[in-house]
Amino acid sequence: MKIALDVMGGDYAPANPIGGVKLALAELTDIEKIYLVGQEDRIQAELKSQGISSPKLEIVHASQVVDMADSGLDAVRRKKDSSISRAVDLVKEHRADAVVSAGHTGAAVTASLIKLRTLAHVERPAIASMMPSLTRHWVLIDAGANPDSEPFHLLQNAIMGAAYARHVLRRPNPTIGLMSNGTEEDKGNALIKETSKLLRKTSSLHFIGNIEGHDLWNEPPDVVVTDGFTGNVLLKTAEALAHAIFKMVKREIMSSTRTKIGGILAKPAFKAVDKQTNADESGGMPLLGLNGITIIAHGGASAYAMKNAIRMACETISHGVTPHIEAAVAEYSATHHVHV
Repeated sequence: MKIALDVMGGDYAPANPIGGVKLALAELTDIEKIYLVGQEDRIQAELKSQGISSPKLEIVHASQVVDMADSGLDAVRRKKDSSISRAVDLVKEHRADAVVSAGHTGAAVTASLIKLRTLAHVERPAIASMMPSLTRHWVLIDAGANPDSEPFHLLQNAIMGAAYARHVLRRPNPTIGLMSNGTEEDKGNALIKETSKLLRKTSSLHFIGNIEGHDLWNEPPDVVVTDGFTGNVLLKTAEALAHAIFKMVKREIMSSTRTKIGGILAKPAFKAVDKQTNADESGGMPLLGLNGITIIAHGGASAYAMKNAIRMACETISHGVTPHIEAAVAEYSATHHVHV
């Protein structure tokens, strides 16, 4: 497997992306090559600093870096030699099987969309994020690619999310829930109400109806469908809440000798829960619906998270989910006479 890594993307670039490469080279044996895309002098200096040398690494120089203040479209148009643009080019040219970036999400989505194009019949790509609950993991889609969506986009999110759950999570008949402010059919804004009508008419999907916030953490459906704005707010709020709760628990544990002793005894349990809820464990999120694989990592991703984002890229390649998504969307389009 060949991975193109946007080394200049992220809050702690190039240190953390290259730190992730160091961990990936030690753990992920399926990797044939990692292209380190970015400013060559900084990459060379960081490799030397971390003591990394491998024949599996190849530096691809890119002179520009996308800033968080750049818009996604401007970043691609004005900064044609940016690390994210050059990394996506490697996938477009079939030199790499996937691109991984912790940089500007809008730039990564825009570059991937412009250069790789969507699959046949797919109107817009969507970010799929694995989320935890008390019972099982589930797929949140869209987690941030398209903040302004229409009902048909959410319908396609459901189709792509179901294909992902079926072939990656091995859920044979994945349940689909639509994020709303109530479970009743008449709840939700205009977008949700119209999307609900479309989903109810789609016999190929196991749509269970609207769901609300408290449904997500106990017995959630396999796939939760929403627009990119709501999904991104939900994702970041959930991650921040989990982090805050652990800090609260730690503060209370350290408040007395008795609770410190209890904390030591409960340490294995805390580690197990942290592993289930920590975003670093998944590392990255696939951008579904494209003629190529793009993995989006958090801007503040640690080296460990970047290693897992690279792992996510390898797993997405091996599962071969893209043709399944294309087939599912094409089947819907043919059945309902939809032309995109």
